[in-house]
Amino acid sequence: MFTERTSIGLDVHARSVAAAAIDGVTGEVSRTRLTPSYEHIMDWITQMPGPVAVAYEAGPTGFGLCRALTNAGVRCEVVAPSKLQRPAGDRVKTDSRDALHLARLLRLDEVTSVSIPSVNQEAARDLVRAREDCRGDLMRARHRLSKLLLRHGIVYHAGAAWTDAHDRWLRAQAAPQLLTPATRMAFDSDYEHVLMLQGRRRALDSAIEDMAADSEFTAVVRRVSCLRGVGTLTAFALAVELGDWNRFNGNTIGAFVGLVPAEFSSGSTRAQGPITKTGNTHVRRLLVEAAWHHRSKYQARAVLRSRWELAPAAARARGHEGNLRLHNRWVGFLARRKRSTVANVAIARELAGWCWSLAVMED
Repeated sequence: MFTERTSIGLDVHARSVAAAAIDGVTGEVSRTRLTPSYEHIMDWITQMPGPVAVAYEAGPTGFGLCRALTNAGVRCEVVAPSKLQRPAGDRVKTDSRDALHLARLLRLDEVTSVSIPSVNQEAARDLVRAREDCRGDLMRARHRLSKLLLRHGIVYHAGAAWTDAHDRWLRAQAAPQLLTPATRMAFDSDYEHVLMLQGRRRALDSAIEDMAADSEFTAVVRRVSCLRGVGTLTAFALAVELGDWNRFNGNTIGAFVGLVPAEFSSGSTRAQGPITKTGNTHVRRLLVEAAWHHRSKYQARAVLRSRWELAPAAARARGHEGNLRLHNRWVGFLARRKRSTVANVAIARELAGWCWSLAVMED
C-alpha cells in the first residue's frame, strides 16, 4: 500500500526530465522541468513534503537514477511502460502530462515495477547482449557474402556452409571466379567483415565462459546446463537476463517470456491465438533454439556428461528427468502429427519451467 505523503512522477529523457508531484494531504500539484543531473533531481525532491515516493518508466536511460534515489533513502519504482493504464479517450500526450499520470498511478498503487538488476548483473547482461548483437551482425554479413556469390552463379555444394572446408573454398575457388575488379573488391570487403566478426564473437565467447566459470551466476549456470540444448553460453544468458528466478514459478515464467498463447474468451467461448511474444526476446529465442535439441533420441553423450560433472547430484537427476520428459513430449507431438514449429514452441515453454526448477534449486 502507498504510505508516503508525496507521490512524484518523472518523465525521464536524455536531456530533460519532466517532474510532477502530488501532495496526498493538501492535494496540491507541483510541476517543473529538470536537468538529467541526479543532484538536481534530488534537490527538487527534497523540497517536497516527505516522505516521498518516485516512479519513472523503464527506458534507455537505465537504472542509475533509481539506484541514486534508493541510496538516498527515497523509494523509487521503475515502471514497465507496457503495463501502464491509460484513459481510452486521452488524445493529448506531453511530458508534463505523462509525469502527472505516473504520479497519480503511483498514488493509487497501480504501477507494475520491473526488477532492478545489480551493477554486476547489468554488466554481465551488457556482455551477453553484445554477443547477441555480434551474432546477428555475423549472420547478416554471411548472407551478404553468399548472396553476392549467388548473383554470379557461384554456389557451394560440398557440404555445410561456414565450415573450414567452406572457408578454403571461398578463398581458393569462389574468389577467382569473380572476373571484374569491382566485384572482387566487394567480395574482399564482405569476406574481411565476416572474418572480423568471427574473431569478435570468439573473444566475447571466451569472456562469457570465463565469467560463467567464476561469478555469482556460476551455480545457476552449472545447474541449468544439465538440460540438453542449454550450454554454458545459453545458461549464462538465461541467468543474467532473468536475474531473480524466485519471482517466477513453473507456470509464470513461460508467460513472462511470451511463450504462452494469446487468449480471447468471453462467457462460454474460449479462443486461443498465437503466442504473445511479450517479455524478453533474447530469452525467448534461446529457449526456442534449445528446444529443438530435445527432438532427437535422448542419450547422455560426452558433452552433456562433462557439464553434469560440474553440477550437484540433485541437479543431475533433475536434468536427466527433464531431458526424458521433454523428448517424450516431442515423440507425442510427432505421433499426433503436430507441426514441428508449433510443437517446438510448446517444448520451449515447458523447457522454461525446467530451467526455473533447476535455477531455484539449492546446492
